[in-house]
Amino acid sequence: MVDNLLIVVSLISLIIWFVQEKYARTKVQSKFDSIIGQGQQVPVDQIPSVVMPEWNEWLLRAVFAIWAGWAASVVVLKDGDFAFVLVMLTFLSGIVTGLDKLIFAGARSAYVESKAVVDYLAKYTQEQRDVLKLYFGQEMVVGEYSKSFFPVLALVLVLRSFIVEPFQIPSASMVPTLLVGDYILVNKYTYGLRLPVIGTKVVEVGEPSRGDVMVFFPPHKDIYFIKRVIGVPGDQITYKNKELFVNGEPVPQELLAELPPNRPEVQLVSEKVNELEYLTYKSKSIYRNDDFSITLEPGYYWMMGDNRDNSSDSRVWGPVPEERIVGKAFAIWMHWPGFTQFPSFSRTGGIQ
Repeated sequence: MVDNLLIVVSLISLIIWFVQEKYARTKVQSKFDSIIGQGQQVPVDQIPSVVMPEWNEWLLRAVFAIWAGWAASVVVLKDGDFAFVLVMLTFLSGIVTGLDKLIFAGARSAYVESKAVVDYLAKYTQEQRDVLKLYFGQEMVVGEYSKSFFPVLALVLVLRSFIVEPFQIPSASMVPTLLVGDYILVNKYTYGLRLPVIGTKVVEVGEPSRGDVMVFFPPHKDIYFIKRVIGVPGDQITYKNKELFVNGEPVPQELLAELPPNRPEVQLVSEKVNELEYLTYKSKSIYRNDDFSITLEPGYYWMMGDNRDNSSDSRVWGPVPEERIVGKAFAIWMHWPGFTQFPSFSRTGGIQ
Protein backbone atom coordinates (compact mmCIF):
# COMPACT_ATOMS: atom_id res chain seq x y z
CA MET A 1 0.00 0.00 0.00
CA VAL A 2 2.80 2.42 0.92
CA ASP A 3 4.56 1.68 -2.37
CA ASN A 4 1.38 2.36 -4.35
CA LEU A 5 0.90 5.58 -2.41
CA LEU A 6 4.46 6.61 -3.31
CA ILE A 7 3.65 6.23 -7.02
CA VAL A 8 0.64 8.53 -6.60
CA VAL A 9 2.65 11.07 -4.57
CA SER A 10 5.43 11.08 -7.18
CA LEU A 11 2.98 11.61 -10.04
CA ILE A 12 1.25 14.46 -8.20
CA SER A 13 4.64 16.08 -7.51
CA LEU A 14 5.55 15.77 -11.18
CA ILE A 15 2.27 17.42 -12.22
CA ILE A 16 2.73 20.23 -9.68
CA TRP A 17 6.26 20.89 -10.94
CA PHE A 18 5.01 21.02 -14.55
CA VAL A 19 2.20 23.42 -13.62
CA GLN A 20 4.70 25.61 -11.77
CA GLU A 21 7.11 25.81 -14.69
CA LYS A 22 4.50 26.05 -17.43
CA TYR A 23 1.98 28.40 -15.85
CA ALA A 24 3.40 29.98 -12.68
CA ARG A 25 6.61 30.83 -14.53
CA THR A 26 4.58 32.48 -17.31
CA LYS A 27 2.67 34.54 -14.74
CA VAL A 28 5.93 35.60 -13.06
CA GLN A 29 7.45 36.77 -16.33
CA SER A 30 4.23 38.52 -17.37
CA LYS A 31 4.11 40.53 -14.13
CA PHE A 32 7.79 41.37 -14.39
CA ASP A 33 7.27 42.52 -17.99
CA SER A 34 4.50 44.81 -16.69
CA ILE A 35 6.90 46.28 -14.11
CA ILE A 36 9.51 46.82 -16.84
CA GLY A 37 6.94 48.43 -19.13
CA GLN A 38 5.89 50.88 -16.43
CA GLY A 39 9.49 51.72 -15.57
CA GLN A 40 9.00 50.90 -11.91
CA GLN A 41 12.04 50.14 -9.77
CA VAL A 42 10.74 47.69 -7.19
CA PRO A 43 13.11 46.88 -4.29
CA VAL A 44 14.94 43.62 -4.93
CA ASP A 45 13.62 41.89 -1.82
CA GLN A 46 10.02 42.71 -2.82
CA ILE A 47 10.11 41.46 -6.41
CA PRO A 48 9.44 37.76 -5.60
CA SER A 49 6.30 38.60 -3.60
CA VAL A 50 5.10 41.05 -6.25
CA VAL A 51 5.48 38.82 -9.29
CA MET A 52 4.85 35.33 -7.87
CA PRO A 53 1.17 34.28 -8.19
CA GLU A 54 -0.50 33.47 -4.89
CA TRP A 55 -1.74 30.06 -6.04
CA ASN A 56 1.85 28.90 -6.55
CA GLU A 57 2.36 29.09 -2.77
CA TRP A 58 -0.56 26.71 -2.35
CA LEU A 59 1.05 24.30 -4.79
CA LEU A 60 4.27 24.44 -2.78
CA ARG A 61 2.38 23.68 0.42
CA ALA A 62 0.62 20.81 -1.34
CA VAL A 63 3.97 19.25 -2.25
CA PHE A 64 5.16 19.34 1.35
CA ALA A 65 1.79 18.10 2.63
CA ILE A 66 1.57 15.04 0.36
CA TRP A 67 5.16 14.01 1.11
CA ALA A 68 4.57 14.46 4.85
CA GLY A 69 1.45 12.30 4.50
CA TRP A 70 3.40 9.62 2.67
CA ALA A 71 6.15 9.64 5.34
CA ALA A 72 3.50 9.28 8.06
CA SER A 73 1.98 6.30 6.24
CA VAL A 74 5.40 4.60 6.20
CA VAL A 75 5.64 4.97 9.98
CA VAL A 76 2.08 3.71 10.57
CA LEU A 77 1.87 0.90 8.01
CA LYS A 78 5.56 -0.12 8.01
CA ASP A 79 5.42 -1.91 4.67
CA GLY A 80 7.53 0.40 2.54
CA ASP A 81 10.23 -1.19 0.37
CA PHE A 82 13.34 0.99 0.58
CA ALA A 83 14.63 -0.28 -2.75
CA PHE A 84 11.37 0.77 -4.40
CA VAL A 85 11.47 4.14 -2.63
CA LEU A 86 15.00 4.76 -3.88
CA VAL A 87 14.07 3.78 -7.44
CA MET A 88 10.99 6.03 -7.44
CA LEU A 89 12.83 9.03 -5.98
CA THR A 90 15.66 8.62 -8.48
CA PHE A 91 13.17 8.22 -11.33
CA LEU A 92 11.15 11.29 -10.25
CA SER A 93 14.19 13.53 -9.76
CA GLY A 94 15.73 12.25 -13.00
CA ILE A 95 12.59 12.93 -15.05
CA VAL A 96 12.23 16.44 -13.60
CA THR A 97 15.94 17.21 -14.11
CA GLY A 98 15.93 15.89 -17.67
CA LEU A 99 12.73 17.62 -18.77
CA ASP A 100 13.83 20.86 -17.16
CA LYS A 101 17.11 20.80 -19.06
CA LEU A 102 15.43 19.93 -22.36
CA ILE A 103 12.38 22.21 -22.15
CA PHE A 104 12.44 24.93 -19.50
CA ALA A 105 16.05 25.83 -18.65
CA GLY A 106 16.75 27.36 -22.06
CA ALA A 107 13.60 29.48 -21.96
CA ARG A 108 14.50 30.81 -18.49
CA SER A 109 18.00 31.67 -19.61
CA ALA A 110 16.73 33.39 -22.76
CA TYR A 111 14.30 35.49 -20.74
CA VAL A 112 16.97 36.63 -18.26
CA GLU A 113 19.30 37.57 -21.13
CA SER A 114 16.62 39.36 -23.17
CA LYS A 115 17.31 43.05 -23.96
CA ALA A 116 14.31 44.39 -22.03
CA VAL A 117 15.27 42.53 -18.85
CA VAL A 118 18.98 43.38 -19.18
CA ASP A 119 18.19 47.08 -19.68
CA TYR A 120 15.85 47.11 -16.68
CA LEU A 121 18.35 45.31 -14.41
CA ALA A 122 20.99 47.92 -15.33
CA LYS A 123 19.21 50.23 -12.87
CA TYR A 124 20.34 47.99 -10.00
CA THR A 125 23.76 47.35 -8.53
CA GLN A 126 25.76 44.36 -9.78
CA GLU A 127 24.96 42.43 -6.61
CA GLN A 128 21.24 43.13 -6.99
CA ARG A 129 21.36 42.15 -10.67
CA ASP A 130 22.95 38.84 -9.75
CA VAL A 131 20.20 38.17 -7.21
CA LEU A 132 17.45 38.95 -9.71
CA LYS A 133 19.06 36.88 -12.47
CA LEU A 134 19.29 33.96 -10.06
CA TYR A 135 15.66 34.38 -9.08
CA PHE A 136 14.33 34.48 -12.63
CA GLY A 137 16.68 31.80 -13.88
CA GLN A 138 16.34 29.21 -11.11
CA GLU A 139 14.00 26.24 -11.05
CA MET A 140 10.78 26.13 -9.10
CA VAL A 141 11.02 24.29 -5.75
CA VAL A 142 10.32 20.75 -6.98
CA GLY A 143 12.73 21.21 -9.86
CA GLU A 144 15.38 22.77 -7.64
CA TYR A 145 15.26 19.89 -5.15
CA SER A 146 15.23 17.33 -7.95
CA LYS A 147 18.30 18.83 -9.61
CA SER A 148 20.14 18.86 -6.27
CA PHE A 149 19.25 15.32 -5.20
CA PHE A 150 19.33 13.43 -8.51
CA PRO A 151 23.12 12.84 -8.74
CA VAL A 152 23.27 11.62 -5.13
CA LEU A 153 20.21 9.39 -5.50
CA ALA A 154 21.50 7.93 -8.76
CA LEU A 155 24.88 7.13 -7.20
CA VAL A 156 23.29 5.49 -4.14
CA LEU A 157 20.95 3.49 -6.39
CA VAL A 158 23.82 2.12 -8.47
CA LEU A 159 25.95 1.29 -5.41
CA ARG A 160 23.07 -0.31 -3.52
CA SER A 161 21.63 -2.22 -6.47
CA PHE A 162 24.77 -3.57 -8.12
CA ILE A 163 27.70 -3.38 -5.68
CA VAL A 164 26.99 -3.50 -1.94
CA GLU A 165 23.97 -3.00 0.31
CA PRO A 166 23.83 -2.55 4.10
CA PHE A 167 21.52 -4.79 6.10
CA GLN A 168 20.58 -5.03 9.79
CA ILE A 169 20.09 -8.36 11.55
CA PRO A 170 16.57 -8.21 13.02
CA SER A 171 16.29 -11.62 14.74
CA ALA A 172 18.29 -14.32 16.56
CA SER A 173 17.88 -16.95 13.85
CA MET A 174 21.57 -16.73 12.80
CA VAL A 175 23.08 -16.78 16.31
CA PRO A 176 25.93 -17.42 17.07
CA THR A 177 27.23 -16.30 13.64
CA LEU A 178 25.20 -13.08 13.55
CA LEU A 179 23.67 -11.31 16.53
CA VAL A 180 20.61 -9.10 16.74
CA GLY A 181 21.86 -5.59 16.03
CA ASP A 182 24.71 -6.60 13.73
CA TYR A 183 24.99 -4.36 10.69
CA ILE A 184 26.32 -6.30 7.74
CA LEU A 185 27.30 -5.70 4.12
CA VAL A 186 25.77 -7.69 1.30
CA ASN A 187 27.60 -8.25 -1.99
CA LYS A 188 25.11 -7.59 -4.81
CA TYR A 189 27.14 -8.93 -7.75
CA THR A 190 28.51 -12.31 -6.50
CA TYR A 191 25.34 -14.08 -7.63
CA GLY A 192 24.82 -11.96 -10.75
CA LEU A 193 23.66 -8.40 -11.39
CA ARG A 194 19.92 -7.91 -10.94
CA LEU A 195 17.60 -5.03 -11.71
CA PRO A 196 16.43 -3.21 -8.55
CA VAL A 197 12.92 -3.96 -7.26
CA ILE A 198 11.96 -6.53 -9.94
CA GLY A 199 15.07 -8.66 -9.31
CA THR A 200 15.57 -9.84 -12.88
CA LYS A 201 19.12 -11.08 -13.43
CA VAL A 202 20.78 -9.22 -16.30
CA VAL A 203 24.39 -10.40 -15.96
CA GLU A 204 25.49 -13.90 -14.94
CA VAL A 205 28.40 -13.88 -12.48
CA GLY A 206 28.14 -16.82 -10.09
CA GLU A 207 25.77 -19.04 -8.11
CA PRO A 208 25.30 -19.60 -4.37
CA SER A 209 27.41 -22.32 -2.78
CA ARG A 210 26.68 -24.51 0.23
CA GLY A 211 27.70 -22.68 3.37
CA ASP A 212 27.16 -19.16 2.02
CA VAL A 213 25.28 -16.72 4.24
CA MET A 214 22.68 -15.27 1.87
CA VAL A 215 20.11 -12.47 1.93
CA PHE A 216 16.93 -13.24 0.00
CA PHE A 217 13.16 -12.86 -0.12
CA PRO A 218 11.40 -15.99 1.20
CA PRO A 219 8.68 -17.52 -0.97
CA HIS A 220 5.88 -16.19 1.26
CA LYS A 221 7.00 -12.59 2.03
CA ASP A 222 8.54 -9.59 0.30
CA ILE A 223 10.88 -8.74 3.17
CA TYR A 224 14.57 -9.51 3.55
CA PHE A 225 15.59 -12.75 5.28
CA ILE A 226 19.13 -13.95 6.00
CA LYS A 227 20.03 -17.63 6.39
CA ARG A 228 22.76 -20.08 5.41
CA VAL A 229 22.68 -22.01 2.13
CA ILE A 230 22.51 -25.70 3.06
CA GLY A 231 21.39 -27.17 -0.25
CA VAL A 232 21.82 -26.14 -3.89
CA PRO A 233 19.85 -27.33 -6.94
CA GLY A 234 19.96 -31.12 -7.28
CA ASP A 235 20.98 -31.78 -3.67
CA GLN A 236 19.15 -34.22 -1.43
CA ILE A 237 18.81 -32.66 2.01
CA THR A 238 17.80 -34.76 5.03
CA TYR A 239 17.30 -33.54 8.59
CA LYS A 240 16.68 -36.17 11.26
CA ASN A 241 16.96 -35.92 15.03
CA LYS A 242 18.76 -32.58 14.62
CA GLU A 243 21.37 -34.18 12.35
CA LEU A 244 21.91 -32.83 8.85
CA PHE A 245 22.68 -34.94 5.78
CA VAL A 246 23.61 -33.67 2.30
CA ASN A 247 23.34 -36.18 -0.56
CA GLY A 248 23.27 -39.04 1.94
CA GLU A 249 26.43 -37.93 3.76
CA PRO A 250 26.26 -36.57 7.34
CA VAL A 251 27.48 -33.01 7.68
CA PRO A 252 30.57 -33.11 9.96
CA GLN A 253 29.77 -31.71 13.41
CA GLU A 254 31.77 -31.23 16.58
CA LEU A 255 30.35 -30.33 19.98
CA LEU A 256 32.41 -27.44 21.35
CA ALA A 257 30.54 -26.46 24.50
CA GLU A 258 27.25 -26.46 26.37
CA LEU A 259 26.08 -22.98 27.37
CA PRO A 260 25.77 -21.56 29.95
CA PRO A 261 28.21 -23.92 31.70
CA ASN A 262 26.38 -24.00 35.04
CA ARG A 263 22.95 -24.67 33.54
CA PRO A 264 23.27 -25.67 29.86
CA GLU A 265 20.44 -24.67 27.54
CA VAL A 266 22.16 -24.84 24.15
CA GLN A 267 24.94 -26.79 22.51
CA LEU A 268 27.59 -24.84 20.60
CA VAL A 269 28.41 -26.99 17.58
CA SER A 270 31.00 -26.58 14.82
CA GLU A 271 29.60 -27.59 11.44
CA LYS A 272 31.48 -28.03 8.16
CA VAL A 273 30.03 -27.71 4.66
CA ASN A 274 32.11 -27.43 1.48
CA GLU A 275 35.27 -27.05 3.60
CA LEU A 276 33.64 -24.01 5.24
CA GLU A 277 33.49 -24.31 9.03
CA TYR A 278 30.98 -22.29 11.04
CA LEU A 279 29.16 -22.37 14.38
CA THR A 280 25.58 -23.39 15.12
CA TYR A 281 23.34 -23.59 18.17
CA LYS A 282 21.23 -26.61 19.13
CA SER A 283 18.70 -26.22 21.92
CA LYS A 284 18.67 -28.80 24.70
CA SER A 285 15.10 -27.98 25.70
CA ILE A 286 13.32 -27.29 22.39
CA TYR A 287 12.27 -30.17 20.17
CA ARG A 288 10.94 -29.34 16.72
CA ASN A 289 9.17 -32.10 14.88
CA ASP A 290 10.53 -30.96 11.53
CA ASP A 291 12.49 -33.97 10.24
CA PHE A 292 12.40 -34.05 6.46
CA SER A 293 14.06 -35.27 3.29
CA ILE A 294 13.88 -33.34 0.04
CA THR A 295 15.60 -33.28 -3.34
CA LEU A 296 15.92 -29.72 -4.63
CA GLU A 297 14.64 -28.90 -8.09
CA PRO A 298 16.70 -26.79 -10.52
CA GLY A 299 16.77 -23.13 -9.47
CA TYR A 300 15.92 -23.77 -5.80
CA TYR A 301 18.00 -23.43 -2.61
CA TRP A 302 17.52 -24.83 0.88
CA MET A 303 18.07 -22.23 3.60
CA MET A 304 18.51 -22.80 7.35
CA GLY A 305 19.39 -20.56 10.29
CA ASP A 306 22.49 -21.31 12.36
CA ASN A 307 20.28 -21.12 15.46
CA ARG A 308 18.67 -24.37 14.37
CA ASP A 309 15.85 -24.61 16.90
CA ASN A 310 14.98 -20.91 16.79
CA SER A 311 14.73 -20.18 13.08
CA SER A 312 11.92 -19.80 10.58
CA ASP A 313 13.54 -21.14 7.43
CA SER A 314 13.06 -23.59 4.56
CA ARG A 315 11.75 -26.16 7.05
CA VAL A 316 8.74 -23.84 7.48
CA TRP A 317 8.22 -22.17 4.07
CA GLY A 318 10.13 -24.40 1.65
CA PRO A 319 13.07 -23.83 -0.74
CA VAL A 320 13.94 -20.38 -2.09
CA PRO A 321 13.68 -19.84 -5.87
CA GLU A 322 16.69 -18.32 -7.62
CA GLU A 323 14.80 -15.16 -8.62
CA ARG A 324 14.28 -14.29 -4.93
CA ILE A 325 18.02 -14.02 -4.21
CA VAL A 326 19.37 -10.61 -3.08
CA GLY A 327 23.07 -11.19 -2.42
CA LYS A 328 25.84 -12.73 -0.31
CA ALA A 329 26.51 -11.42 3.21
CA PHE A 330 30.25 -11.03 3.59
CA ALA A 331 31.10 -8.69 6.48
CA ILE A 332 29.93 -7.20 9.78
CA TRP A 333 30.75 -3.49 9.98
CA MET A 334 28.97 -2.43 13.17
CA HIS A 335 26.99 -3.79 16.10
CA TRP A 336 24.22 -1.59 17.50
CA PRO A 337 21.39 -3.37 19.37
CA GLY A 338 19.32 -0.21 19.93
CA PHE A 339 19.15 3.50 20.61
CA THR A 340 19.68 2.98 24.35
CA GLN A 341 23.19 1.60 23.67
CA PHE A 342 26.28 2.93 21.95
CA PRO A 343 27.34 1.43 18.58
CA SER A 344 30.28 -0.96 18.79
CA PHE A 345 32.85 -2.01 16.20
CA SER A 346 34.19 -4.94 18.22
CA ARG A 347 32.47 -7.47 15.93
CA THR A 348 33.75 -5.90 12.71
CA GLY A 349 35.08 -8.53 10.30
CA GLY A 350 34.20 -11.19 7.76
CA ILE A 351 31.29 -13.64 8.07
CA GLN A 352 31.97 -17.37 8.24
